[in-house]
Amino acid sequence: MDDEPFVHVPVLVDRVVELLAVVPDGRFVDATLGGGGHAAAVLAAHPGLELLGIDRDDAALTAAAERLAPYRDRIQLVRGSFGDLAELVRTHPPVRQPTPRTGVTAVLLDLGVSSPQLDRADRGFSYRAAGPLDMRMDERQGFTADDVVNHYDYATLARVIRDHSEERFASRIARAIVDARPIQDSAHLARVVRDAIPAAARRTGGHPAKRTFQAIRMEVNAELDQLADALDDAVALLQPGGRLAVLSYHSLEDRSVKDHFRNQETGGCTCPTGLPCVCGAEPTVRLLKRGAWQAEPTEIDVNRRAESVRLRAVERLGEPA
Repeated sequence: MDDEPFVHVPVLVDRVVELLAVVPDGRFVDATLGGGGHAAAVLAAHPGLELLGIDRDDAALTAAAERLAPYRDRIQLVRGSFGDLAELVRTHPPVRQPTPRTGVTAVLLDLGVSSPQLDRADRGFSYRAAGPLDMRMDERQGFTADDVVNHYDYATLARVIRDHSEERFASRIARAIVDARPIQDSAHLARVVRDAIPAAARRTGGHPAKRTFQAIRMEVNAELDQLADALDDAVALLQPGGRLAVLSYHSLEDRSVKDHFRNQETGGCTCPTGLPCVCGAEPTVRLLKRGAWQAEPTEIDVNRRAESVRLRAVERLGEPA
């Protein structure tokens, strides 16, 4: 299975290129590099950028290195998590000499799980095929989906499923999982979840286990906690005129991005809406669009996983913190 190619089609790549092609020369940090599709397109459009590419997945880094080979003199690929963005930028100085005076001028976050991770049953992300209860994006990590599924108590498991996926049948699903232990593999888990959901509710909304698998994956990889840290770090790292673009694929991620951007746009202003600000808040970014960009039908026809994407972006104001 390890020899299977890591082939991932980047989503909204033309829009990402458009947003980042106008930033000043400097460092471009793709903190969720994947197969390097977005990074290659951005580097091709902007010769003044050099890349720091970050990913937790060895297979992704290997694929990205091959895809980005034409730009090898201005790329640096690092195994790590986007939640450690500031530390990784600090400990991996630019490859070009002299160091670009402008610092970080572009950051990209492409959230969620990639197509190759979903398609490989041995990674355990898929509810459509039997695989181990794994779901780790970083396979060095000890904590796996088995720890959540077979060892969390009922109350904690129900909270994880509810809070990470907004699954309305979280309590029923958690009780069914606990009662069915030990859960053997991802296919077994999918069956237990499906059977716990009322038949009428299973007829719409896609696969009935989709939300529960999402919740467990996010718990295993601490995705929402890492996202909050990454958004704060990215804005702090950006130089004036630099831009941050974030692609998210479900409502919890998108809501977190939206709320962070709104807070940074207002500087955390607490004054009543419609009245002049008197609390001294200072905006740090400007929104590049009210709301989010979505994929066009033509792109969705080619790549069904583009259907749920939401892209939000901001530009840094003033001096970096």
